[in-house]
Amino acid sequence: MSDAPAQGRGVIWLSLLGALILIIWPLPDMIVPFRPDWPALFLIYWIMALPHRVNVGTAWCVGLILDVLTGSLLGQHAMALAITAVLVATSHLRVRVFPVWQQAMFVLLMLTVNELILVLVEGSTGRLYDLEWRWAPIVTGMLFWPWVLFLLRFLRRRFDVR
Repeated sequence: MSDAPAQGRGVIWLSLLGALILIIWPLPDMIVPFRPDWPALFLIYWIMALPHRVNVGTAWCVGLILDVLTGSLLGQHAMALAITAVLVATSHLRVRVFPVWQQAMFVLLMLTVNELILVLVEGSTGRLYDLEWRWAPIVTGMLFWPWVLFLLRFLRRRFDVR
């Protein structure tokens, strides 16, 4: 562990804020079902890159904000993102050295776990809807992963986020 002070906290939080804005950004009705889960994608990247800075607590906070923004059951996204964060944090050392296409497969798996938790919570509360389109954001999230990876890696290196 380095004795150097942590820096770049603002870059991490601004990127997560950007992900939350992308979730509520208005899109045409035909594209809305394919909107990737931007906060989950950004959290997966930051947890893999800096697990000592972005962790389950960060995922829980982002999930609560996402619950408030989307009007969903309070704690639903928080729990799903926290469980996803635990799974990413336990395997981040292996996944970081994978080629991008294998990382995309890992992201597909993590987004699937995240979505399954959301479906289970919504199903248990009787609020389950649009089940046939629930899996489209997982595939688009996997397809957007290389872009998210390169963008956030560029920001991390540009602003020396440690």
